[in-house]
Amino acid sequence: MIYSSELIKGTLKTIILKLLRDNPRMYGYEMTQRVKELTGDKIQLTEGALYPTLHAMEAEGILQTESEYIGKRVRKYYSLTPKGKTKGEEKISELADFLETMKFLIGAQTSIS
Repeated sequence: MIYSSELIKGTLKTIILKLLRDNPRMYGYEMTQRVKELTGDKIQLTEGALYPTLHAMEAEGILQTESEYIGKRVRKYYSLTPKGKTKGEEKISELADFLETMKFLIGAQTSIS
């Protein structure tokens, strides 16, 4: 089962922030492959969703980039800024709390922590 793009869209920033918290420097394609690997192919990030989000996060000052030449190609690496590290902790905590609340709402759990 592959999760819907609607669910992924709502959590994409958090996914990126978590990836970069655990891997201090990554490029876009590497992120897509890592997510597929970690989720057993249940979450597949598309370039059409990933890159606009990365660019927006860079514009917000959450990510910084570094370009590296690999042969004749340029690879753009992303990493968290200090603001991004703080934002990452906030978003990860918020999502974890939201998931607990959703479990309660759908009846998978009997009380909210």
